[in-house]
Amino acid sequence: MTKDKVGFVGLGIMGLPMAANLAKAGFELTVYNRTPGRAEQLEGPTIRIAQSPAEVAEASDIIITIVSDSPDVEAVVLGPNGVIEGIRPGSILVDMSTISPAVERRIDQELQGKSCSLVDAPVSGGDIGAIKGTLAIMAGGERKSFERVLPLFEAMGKTITYCGPVGNGQLTKLCNQVLVSVNLLAVSEAVTFARKNGLDPATMIQAVAGGAAGSWQLSNLGPKIVDRDFAPGFMIDLMQKDLRLVLEAGDQAGVALAAAGLVHQFFNSAQAAGDGRAGTQALAKVIEKLSAV
Repeated sequence: MTKDKVGFVGLGIMGLPMAANLAKAGFELTVYNRTPGRAEQLEGPTIRIAQSPAEVAEASDIIITIVSDSPDVEAVVLGPNGVIEGIRPGSILVDMSTISPAVERRIDQELQGKSCSLVDAPVSGGDIGAIKGTLAIMAGGERKSFERVLPLFEAMGKTITYCGPVGNGQLTKLCNQVLVSVNLLAVSEAVTFARKNGLDPATMIQAVAGGAAGSWQLSNLGPKIVDRDFAPGFMIDLMQKDLRLVLEAGDQAGVALAAAGLVHQFFNSAQAAGDGRAGTQALAKVIEKLSAV
Protein backbone atom coordinates (compact mmCIF):
# COMPACT_ATOMS: atom_id res chain seq x y z
CA MET A 1 0.00 0.00 0.00
CA THR A 2 1.39 3.41 -1.00
CA LYS A 3 1.92 5.77 1.92
CA ASP A 4 0.30 9.19 1.88
CA LYS A 5 2.63 12.06 1.08
CA VAL A 6 2.91 14.26 4.15
CA GLY A 7 3.31 17.99 4.53
CA PHE A 8 4.60 19.54 7.75
CA VAL A 9 4.26 23.22 8.68
CA GLY A 10 5.93 24.40 11.90
CA LEU A 11 9.36 23.13 12.92
CA GLY A 12 9.73 24.49 16.44
CA ILE A 13 10.73 22.72 19.65
CA MET A 14 7.98 20.15 19.09
CA GLY A 15 7.55 20.15 15.33
CA LEU A 16 11.15 19.48 14.33
CA PRO A 17 11.54 16.14 16.15
CA MET A 18 7.98 15.11 15.22
CA ALA A 19 8.78 15.64 11.53
CA ALA A 20 12.06 13.76 11.97
CA ASN A 21 10.17 10.77 13.39
CA LEU A 22 7.83 10.77 10.39
CA ALA A 23 10.82 10.73 8.06
CA LYS A 24 12.34 7.84 10.03
CA ALA A 25 9.07 5.96 9.61
CA GLY A 26 9.44 6.24 5.84
CA PHE A 27 7.01 9.04 5.02
CA GLU A 28 7.86 11.38 2.16
CA LEU A 29 7.83 14.91 3.62
CA THR A 30 7.44 18.42 2.25
CA VAL A 31 8.17 20.90 5.04
CA TYR A 32 7.91 24.62 5.74
CA ASN A 33 8.82 26.84 8.66
CA ARG A 34 8.24 30.55 8.98
CA THR A 35 11.68 31.14 10.56
CA PRO A 36 14.38 30.39 7.96
CA GLY A 37 17.00 27.80 8.85
CA ARG A 38 14.92 25.40 10.91
CA ALA A 39 13.93 23.26 7.94
CA GLU A 40 17.58 22.73 6.99
CA GLN A 41 18.05 20.83 10.26
CA LEU A 42 16.00 17.97 8.80
CA GLU A 43 18.07 15.62 6.72
CA GLY A 44 17.12 12.79 4.41
CA PRO A 45 16.38 11.91 0.79
CA THR A 46 12.60 11.95 1.39
CA ILE A 47 12.49 15.53 2.72
CA ARG A 48 11.81 18.57 0.53
CA ILE A 49 11.71 22.17 1.73
CA ALA A 50 8.85 24.31 0.43
CA GLN A 51 8.60 28.10 0.26
CA SER A 52 5.06 28.44 1.61
CA PRO A 53 2.26 26.46 3.30
CA ALA A 54 0.38 26.51 -0.02
CA GLU A 55 3.32 24.77 -1.70
CA VAL A 56 3.36 22.19 1.11
CA ALA A 57 -0.34 21.49 0.54
CA GLU A 58 0.05 21.16 -3.22
CA ALA A 59 2.58 18.36 -2.72
CA SER A 60 0.82 16.52 0.11
CA ASP A 61 -2.10 14.19 0.83
CA ILE A 62 -2.01 14.94 4.57
CA ILE A 63 -0.79 18.28 5.92
CA ILE A 64 0.28 18.67 9.56
CA THR A 65 0.47 22.07 11.23
CA ILE A 66 1.92 22.76 14.66
CA VAL A 67 2.42 26.44 15.50
CA SER A 68 2.02 28.60 18.59
CA ASP A 69 -1.50 30.06 18.79
CA SER A 70 -4.89 30.42 17.11
CA PRO A 71 -3.88 33.45 14.95
CA ASP A 72 -0.78 31.56 13.78
CA VAL A 73 -2.85 28.58 12.66
CA GLU A 74 -5.30 30.87 10.89
CA ALA A 75 -2.38 32.61 9.13
CA VAL A 76 -0.67 29.45 7.85
CA VAL A 77 -3.95 27.78 6.87
CA LEU A 78 -6.30 30.58 5.73
CA GLY A 79 -3.89 33.47 5.09
CA PRO A 80 -2.06 34.48 1.89
CA ASN A 81 -0.10 31.52 0.50
CA GLY A 82 -1.76 29.43 3.19
CA VAL A 83 -2.59 25.74 3.13
CA ILE A 84 -6.10 26.38 1.81
CA GLU A 85 -4.70 27.94 -1.37
CA GLY A 86 -2.85 24.75 -2.31
CA ILE A 87 -4.83 21.93 -0.74
CA ARG A 88 -6.22 19.30 -3.08
CA PRO A 89 -9.68 17.70 -2.80
CA GLY A 90 -9.65 14.67 -0.53
CA SER A 91 -6.69 15.89 1.51
CA ILE A 92 -6.70 16.09 5.31
CA LEU A 93 -5.33 18.88 7.47
CA VAL A 94 -4.10 17.69 10.87
CA ASP A 95 -3.63 20.59 13.26
CA MET A 96 -1.44 19.50 16.18
CA SER A 97 -1.20 22.98 17.71
CA THR A 98 -3.03 23.82 20.93
CA ILE A 99 -5.60 26.46 20.01
CA SER A 100 -9.25 27.48 20.39
CA PRO A 101 -11.76 24.69 19.66
CA ALA A 102 -13.99 27.30 17.98
CA VAL A 103 -11.18 28.24 15.56
CA GLU A 104 -10.71 24.56 14.64
CA ARG A 105 -14.40 24.26 13.83
CA ARG A 106 -14.28 27.40 11.67
CA ILE A 107 -11.25 26.12 9.75
CA ASP A 108 -13.00 22.78 9.26
CA GLN A 109 -15.94 24.59 7.63
CA GLU A 110 -13.56 26.33 5.23
CA LEU A 111 -11.86 23.05 4.35
CA GLN A 112 -15.16 21.31 3.70
CA GLY A 113 -15.72 23.90 0.97
CA LYS A 114 -12.58 22.47 -0.66
CA SER A 115 -13.80 18.85 -0.24
CA CYS A 116 -11.20 18.36 2.49
CA SER A 117 -11.39 17.65 6.21
CA LEU A 118 -9.72 18.59 9.49
CA VAL A 119 -8.45 16.51 12.38
CA ASP A 120 -7.52 18.57 15.44
CA ALA A 121 -4.88 16.58 17.29
CA PRO A 122 -3.00 18.50 19.98
CA VAL A 123 -0.24 16.67 21.83
CA SER A 124 1.22 16.31 25.31
CA GLY A 125 4.61 15.07 26.41
CA GLY A 126 6.87 18.05 25.79
CA ASP A 127 10.07 18.05 23.79
CA ILE A 128 11.10 14.75 25.41
CA GLY A 129 8.02 12.99 24.09
CA ALA A 130 8.41 14.63 20.68
CA ILE A 131 12.01 13.41 20.41
CA LYS A 132 11.27 9.88 21.64
CA GLY A 133 8.05 9.53 19.65
CA THR A 134 6.04 8.87 22.81
CA LEU A 135 3.60 11.79 22.68
CA ALA A 136 0.03 11.56 23.91
CA ILE A 137 -2.17 12.57 20.97
CA MET A 138 -5.84 13.48 21.45
CA ALA A 139 -7.76 13.76 18.19
CA GLY A 140 -11.10 15.19 17.05
CA GLY A 141 -12.68 14.89 13.62
CA GLU A 142 -14.49 12.44 11.38
CA ARG A 143 -13.72 8.87 12.35
CA LYS A 144 -12.67 7.92 8.80
CA SER A 145 -10.24 10.85 8.69
CA PHE A 146 -8.79 9.82 12.04
CA GLU A 147 -8.29 6.25 10.80
CA ARG A 148 -6.48 7.50 7.70
CA VAL A 149 -4.01 9.62 9.65
CA LEU A 150 -3.50 7.05 12.43
CA PRO A 151 -0.25 5.64 10.90
CA LEU A 152 1.27 9.13 11.17
CA PHE A 153 0.20 9.41 14.80
CA GLU A 154 1.77 6.03 15.53
CA ALA A 155 5.10 7.34 14.24
CA MET A 156 4.98 10.31 16.62
CA GLY A 157 3.10 9.12 19.68
CA LYS A 158 2.38 6.30 22.07
CA THR A 159 -1.02 7.12 23.56
CA ILE A 160 -3.43 7.96 20.74
CA THR A 161 -7.07 8.63 21.54
CA TYR A 162 -10.02 9.44 19.31
CA CYS A 163 -12.09 12.00 21.23
CA GLY A 164 -15.04 12.66 18.90
CA PRO A 165 -15.95 15.50 16.51
CA VAL A 166 -13.74 18.41 15.44
CA GLY A 167 -12.83 20.53 18.46
CA ASN A 168 -12.92 17.67 20.94
CA GLY A 169 -9.19 17.10 20.59
CA GLN A 170 -8.58 20.67 21.71
CA LEU A 171 -11.05 20.42 24.59
CA THR A 172 -9.32 17.25 25.78
CA LYS A 173 -5.93 18.98 25.57
CA LEU A 174 -7.27 21.83 27.70
CA CYS A 175 -8.26 19.25 30.34
CA ASN A 176 -4.67 18.02 30.09
CA GLN A 177 -3.33 21.53 30.69
CA VAL A 178 -5.46 21.97 33.80
CA LEU A 179 -3.97 18.76 35.20
CA VAL A 180 -0.40 19.59 34.12
CA SER A 181 -0.32 23.15 35.43
CA VAL A 182 -1.99 22.49 38.78
CA ASN A 183 0.21 19.42 39.33
CA LEU A 184 3.30 21.49 38.54
CA LEU A 185 2.23 24.00 41.18
CA ALA A 186 2.05 21.13 43.68
CA VAL A 187 5.53 19.96 42.65
CA SER A 188 6.90 23.48 43.06
CA GLU A 189 5.36 23.80 46.50
CA ALA A 190 6.61 20.35 47.62
CA VAL A 191 10.19 21.05 46.51
CA THR A 192 10.16 24.45 48.23
CA PHE A 193 8.60 22.93 51.38
CA ALA A 194 11.37 20.31 51.45
CA ARG A 195 14.11 22.90 51.12
CA LYS A 196 12.67 25.18 53.82
CA ASN A 197 12.46 22.23 56.22
CA GLY A 198 16.04 21.07 55.67
CA LEU A 199 15.31 18.09 53.45
CA ASP A 200 17.36 17.18 50.40
CA PRO A 201 14.71 17.81 47.70
CA ALA A 202 16.25 15.24 45.36
CA THR A 203 15.94 12.58 48.06
CA MET A 204 12.36 13.67 48.73
CA ILE A 205 11.46 13.23 45.06
CA GLN A 206 13.07 9.79 45.01
CA ALA A 207 11.12 8.81 48.12
CA VAL A 208 7.66 9.84 46.93
CA ALA A 209 7.78 9.48 43.13
CA GLY A 210 6.99 5.76 43.24
CA GLY A 211 3.92 6.15 45.43
CA ALA A 212 0.55 7.84 45.19
CA ALA A 213 2.18 11.27 44.76
CA GLY A 214 4.08 10.20 41.67
CA SER A 215 3.51 12.03 38.37
CA TRP A 216 5.19 12.96 35.11
CA GLN A 217 5.66 16.50 36.37
CA LEU A 218 7.34 15.33 39.57
CA SER A 219 9.65 12.80 37.90
CA ASN A 220 10.64 14.98 34.93
CA LEU A 221 10.44 18.58 36.14
CA GLY A 222 11.05 18.10 39.86
CA PRO A 223 14.75 17.20 39.31
CA LYS A 224 15.12 20.16 36.94
CA ILE A 225 13.85 22.50 39.67
CA VAL A 226 16.38 20.98 42.09
CA ASP A 227 19.20 21.34 39.54
CA ARG A 228 18.15 24.92 38.63
CA ASP A 229 17.63 23.86 35.03
CA PHE A 230 14.97 26.18 33.63
CA ALA A 231 15.62 25.57 29.93
CA PRO A 232 12.32 25.24 28.05
CA GLY A 233 10.84 21.91 27.16
CA PHE A 234 7.58 23.86 27.16
CA MET A 235 7.69 27.61 27.69
CA ILE A 236 5.72 29.53 30.30
CA ASP A 237 4.46 31.89 27.56
CA LEU A 238 2.87 28.93 25.77
CA MET A 239 1.37 27.51 28.95
CA GLN A 240 -0.15 30.91 29.65
CA LYS A 241 -1.73 30.89 26.20
CA ASP A 242 -3.19 27.46 26.95
CA LEU A 243 -4.49 28.54 30.36
CA ARG A 244 -6.19 31.55 28.79
CA LEU A 245 -7.99 29.12 26.46
CA VAL A 246 -8.89 26.98 29.48
CA LEU A 247 -10.34 29.92 31.41
CA GLU A 248 -12.24 31.22 28.37
CA ALA A 249 -13.79 27.79 27.76
CA GLY A 250 -14.51 27.47 31.46
CA ASP A 251 -16.34 30.79 31.49
CA GLN A 252 -18.42 29.75 28.49
CA ALA A 253 -19.35 26.43 30.12
CA GLY A 254 -19.83 27.82 33.63
CA VAL A 255 -17.05 25.74 35.20
CA ALA A 256 -15.33 26.74 38.47
CA LEU A 257 -11.59 26.62 37.76
CA ALA A 258 -10.14 28.06 40.96
CA ALA A 259 -6.85 26.12 40.92
CA ALA A 260 -6.21 26.75 37.21
CA GLY A 261 -6.93 30.44 37.76
CA LEU A 262 -4.45 30.57 40.65
CA VAL A 263 -1.61 28.93 38.73
CA HIS A 264 -2.35 31.29 35.82
CA GLN A 265 -1.73 34.22 38.18
CA PHE A 266 1.51 32.68 39.45
CA PHE A 267 2.66 32.26 35.85
CA ASN A 268 1.79 35.95 35.34
CA SER A 269 4.29 36.70 38.10
CA ALA A 270 6.92 34.53 36.38
CA GLN A 271 6.38 36.42 33.13
CA ALA A 272 6.67 39.75 34.93
CA ALA A 273 10.03 38.56 36.31
CA GLY A 274 11.27 37.89 32.77
CA ASP A 275 10.79 34.12 32.73
CA GLY A 276 8.17 33.91 29.98
CA ARG A 277 10.49 32.00 27.67
CA ALA A 278 11.79 29.75 30.43
CA GLY A 279 10.47 26.24 30.95
CA THR A 280 7.27 25.87 32.95
CA GLN A 281 9.33 24.50 35.85
CA ALA A 282 10.42 28.11 36.49
CA LEU A 283 7.07 28.38 38.26
CA ALA A 284 9.03 27.15 41.27
CA LYS A 285 10.93 30.44 41.36
CA VAL A 286 7.67 32.27 42.10
CA ILE A 287 6.92 29.97 45.05
CA GLU A 288 10.50 30.32 46.28
CA LYS A 289 10.25 34.10 46.20
CA LEU A 290 6.98 34.03 48.15
CA SER A 291 8.67 31.69 50.65
CA ALA A 292 11.88 33.77 50.99
CA VAL A 293 14.08 30.96 49.70
